[in-house]
Amino acid sequence: MASTASLALPGRQETLVIGGRMDADRALLAPRGELVRGSARALAEKLARLPVGTARIDLDMSGVHFMDTAGLEFLEVLRDHGRRWSVPVTATRWNGQPRRILELAGLDTTDPLSSPALDGTPSPVVSAVAREREERLHLLQEEIEQLRQAIASRPVIDQARGILMATHGCTSDEAWHILREASQLSNTKLRDVARSLTACAEAEGAAPPEEVRTALSRALARRSTR
Repeated sequence: MASTASLALPGRQETLVIGGRMDADRALLAPRGELVRGSARALAEKLARLPVGTARIDLDMSGVHFMDTAGLEFLEVLRDHGRRWSVPVTATRWNGQPRRILELAGLDTTDPLSSPALDGTPSPVVSAVAREREERLHLLQEEIEQLRQAIASRPVIDQARGILMATHGCTSDEAWHILREASQLSNTKLRDVARSLTACAEAEGAAPPEEVRTALSRALARRSTR
């Protein structure tokens, strides 16, 4: 049986699925998808349905390809369950972006549940690095937000590059540099420059703002002189 949680991200709907099986009195769980808001609830529901007498719980995290700071809540749920029922719990085989999150959070990437911050054991190291960990988490949240914005902006930027390539006979790389230069010259976010360009290409579309038009013209002119 698998537990699922509906996890909303900009531009798409994702689902975390927690599959698993019993090996004697050992529960082997395999989450797949993304650890974001709602994933901790899905894990709690899965753990609540484990058979009475489960003596060990091991999670294989290799199927998780994205995680934000809500993934730390996911780990707390697993840790608290282990403490409540006095059973060993592990979460191993992290890779890719989730592994990077654990590194930034200062946790053991082999098994974060063994880290001082999550094993419930008082440690002088925890208090010494608490502020540094908080700063890391803040940077981590910013990095995740930038990644989400980049994912949401990619389609319109690619469309704007296509318009420049078709209109001015430039390559994909040249179109990218033109958009980036126009963004810098007009002090406008790159995705907003791209939206303005794609909007004016539509039927009855409005022309880009004057500062964007001027910046695009200058960027195109510089390209022709190179």
